[in-house]
Amino acid sequence: MSIPGAGHEIKSVVISPADDTPRPGVLLYTDIFQLTESTLRTARRLAASGFLVCVPEIYPRGDLAGVALEFDDEGKARGLAGAASMPTAQFDEDRTSALDYLTTRPDVTDLLVTGFCIGGHLAFRAAFDERVAATVCFYPTGLQDGKLGADVADSLSRASDIKGRLLVVFGSSDPHVPADARLQVISALYAAGLPDTELHVYAGGEHAFMRDIGVRHDPELTDLALREAVSFFSGRS
Repeated sequence: MSIPGAGHEIKSVVISPADDTPRPGVLLYTDIFQLTESTLRTARRLAASGFLVCVPEIYPRGDLAGVALEFDDEGKARGLAGAASMPTAQFDEDRTSALDYLTTRPDVTDLLVTGFCIGGHLAFRAAFDERVAATVCFYPTGLQDGKLGADVADSLSRASDIKGRLLVVFGSSDPHVPADARLQVISALYAAGLPDTELHVYAGGEHAFMRDIGVRHDPELTDLALREAVSFFSGRS
């Protein structure tokens, strides 16, 4: 399906339990490889826990629109180039389109957001929207230095705009978010008046440890992270 954007369409996948019961809607942001089967498997696991999950592509403009990239050097290069082509304002514009779409669905109650890698950073920015009740960011990249797309994002400096609940998950062996970067992020969140932010640092977790393809995948940590996300989204009920 496609979500209407501002002058373009955003290819998306929506996954939900097979009934019409109203339920929380989760906007799930992918990593740089977009709508891969690996990410959609994670989306299905979340949906199986009782959520409607909407997974949009993050590059709906240009030659990567509608493209799921391979997990190889070429795919990585194309994904990074796609990120570098996107101003922060365009990411934010597409975020509003996706949340607007979810609010129009009669089967969606609360709005929740999650994401992985660059998608974790996009999820953080989605939390600026006051409609978002809770956000889970999995190993978000670029929060500490504003690296997101074509310009420098003001994400950490806007942390006080977050009104919903926030959970951030890192791996201790993630070279993209080393210990000093994690300290910078959590210090900024506390300074912004968000002392209730939950921070989980999983010992030995590498970057993209939840991607179920490749040597960095850690099934045990993935299961733990998803259980924590479901519990957090459910209000620990």
